Amino acid sequence: MGTIDVHEFISLDGVVSDPSWTAEYGFTDAMGEAIGRLTDAAILLGRNTYEMFHPAWSARGHDVESGGAFFNGAPKHVVTSTLADPLEWENSRVLGPYDPARIRQLKDATDGGIYVSGSVTLVRALLADGLVDTLNLFVYPVSLGAGLRLFAEGARVPLRLRESEAYENGVVRLTYGPPLT
Repeated sequence: MGTIDVHEFISLDGVVSDPSWTAEYGFTDAMGEAIGRLTDAAILLGRNTYEMFHPAWSARGHDVESGGAFFNGAPKHVVTSTLADPLEWENSRVLGPYDPARIRQLKDATDGGIYVSGSVTLVRALLADGLVDTLNLFVYPVSLGAGLRLFAEGARVPLRLRESEAYENGVVRLTYGPPLT
C-alpha cells in the first residue's frame, strides 16, 4: 500500500499561491534532498498544477540530477473533471473528478510514495478525508498578507509534528502526519 506525501512551499501566514516569491531565498541542496526523498513511485496532481508542471518538467527530459527522470518517468494521476485522456505529458492519465474512494484505490495499488505538490484544492480534500500520510511544509520566513492559503478559513485540520529541519536560507521544513488516535 502506498502513502500520500504532500509538499508545499508556504509563507508564515499560510500563503501557497504562485511560489515565485520563494526565489529570493534560493534553494539549498538539503531542501532538494528532502524533496527528493518524497519523490518515489507516482505523482498525484490537480488540473492546475498538472498544467503548470507539464511544460516545466517535460522540457527537462529524463535527467536524474534535475529531477526530470522522476517527474517525466513516474506515473502521473491527474484529478480533474475538465481534462480527458490522452494527456500530453508522458505517463499521465486522468483519474477523474475528486473521489476519495478512487484515491484510496490508487494508494492500495501503489507500492511506495505518491508525491503531491501544489494542488491546493486537491490537498485540502485529501486532508479532510484523512488520506495524507505526510504533509511537508517548507515554511519561508515571510508574511505575504494576501494570496491563496493552504487552509481555508474555518478549516480545522489536526496534525502531529513528525520532523523538522532548518535550512541555511531561513526556510524550515515541518513534516506532519495524522494525529495520534
